[in-house]
Amino acid sequence: MAVLNQVELAQRDRQHLMHSLYHPNDHQQPLIFARGEGIYLYDANGKRYIDGLSGLWNVVVGHGRAELAEAAAAQMRTLAYCSSYVGSSNIPAIELAERLAKMAYPSLNMTFFTSGGAESTESAFKTARFYWKVKGKPEKIKVIAREHAYHGVTLAAMSATGMTPYWSMFEPRVPGFVHCATPYSYRFQGARPGETIGQAAARSLEETILREGADTVAAFIAEPVQGAGGVIPAPDDYFPRIREICTRHQVLFIADEVITGFGRTGRRFALLRWGVEPDIMAFAKAITSGYVPLGGIMISDEIKDAILSAPPEKRWMHAFTYSGHPTCCAVGLRTLEIIDREGLVENADKMGARLIKGLKGLSDLPMVGDVRGLGLMAAVEFVKDKPSKEGFDPKLNVGGRVHKATIKRGLFSRVRGDSFLLAPPLIINEEQVDQIVSIMAEAIQEVAKEVA
Repeated sequence: MAVLNQVELAQRDRQHLMHSLYHPNDHQQPLIFARGEGIYLYDANGKRYIDGLSGLWNVVVGHGRAELAEAAAAQMRTLAYCSSYVGSSNIPAIELAERLAKMAYPSLNMTFFTSGGAESTESAFKTARFYWKVKGKPEKIKVIAREHAYHGVTLAAMSATGMTPYWSMFEPRVPGFVHCATPYSYRFQGARPGETIGQAAARSLEETILREGADTVAAFIAEPVQGAGGVIPAPDDYFPRIREICTRHQVLFIADEVITGFGRTGRRFALLRWGVEPDIMAFAKAITSGYVPLGGIMISDEIKDAILSAPPEKRWMHAFTYSGHPTCCAVGLRTLEIIDREGLVENADKMGARLIKGLKGLSDLPMVGDVRGLGLMAAVEFVKDKPSKEGFDPKLNVGGRVHKATIKRGLFSRVRGDSFLLAPPLIINEEQVDQIVSIMAEAIQEVAKEVA
């Protein structure tokens, strides 16, 4: 492949292309990627990088899969698009919905397709409100989310997202969204004597429900492992208690498995690890390995019955042009085939354990305060002082410095503050995992010397 003029491309990019989370200060020398193969990305100059975050948590079967391109092309030649509004359907959408019903939580058997995670979040919120109206409880409209949560940045999704930098320039937020504590084990405060962090964080949800009034709360939404908020896994005793609290107070439990779904945590769906079922599950990202946009929600049989029993004039008036897109659904079906055929859920469990063990081996290095994760999701949090867990002055941009140091060494991922996030493709092997750990060690030591 010919080497492209990256300087010229960057100039054209800055002139015409608006990026997510945009500020020109952060886009002076953007990496411009030209191709991908396996777990690797190649920039316009031909330099190779390990894709340390699977694109944006989504490219689970790796880059350059001709099989997925062929599945899309074959469907486009047959039927590229048709409406999935009530009264019409298509074969790939039917087959994918059926496949999901067989593989997801037992009580979730009906799917509504979207184009991505934020649309899935919005669909979940609207469905929760619809359900309670059908049940004769129209006052149940509030949604409780958690600190450090990320559920998207459309207006309602942003209001549930618990990361305040996303709010400031777009407020006021949508009314009816409140937040409770998250079980951030490294920094959680407020546990009572004899109470675990999982128990204390679950208590925060119940206290929030009681404060707001259970008769006003429609749903609680949570990521099984918080992703963009810093890869924060829940303690084992947390989600069983959450399920019990939601059931007792008649609050729907929405599982945001946009990142964790389809194998990322070493289970097909993350809550299976704890024997917990949600009432609604939002999904996206891995279902097509990022090759085409697709997401959705799966709803419990009880919610399905409420939708089916509503009179025509009170129907579920929710829709997207690209819901059930046949080409996207065809790619989704093929992606799930690859995940099963190549044992990628099991590989995520095995390689994730190796990655986290390797990163924990860096704990004696300067700045490494916490290493955490589950499956092939991991984070390393940098601190100025380990005993007190005191963080660095944000002006030092320690996380950003480590990010630059890893890019220099051929690893491209993402940071959140001073936490370095990792979620490589599920196809990764032992040698590649060890290479990530080695690059991290070198980058951390380099930056530690700079800020000492």
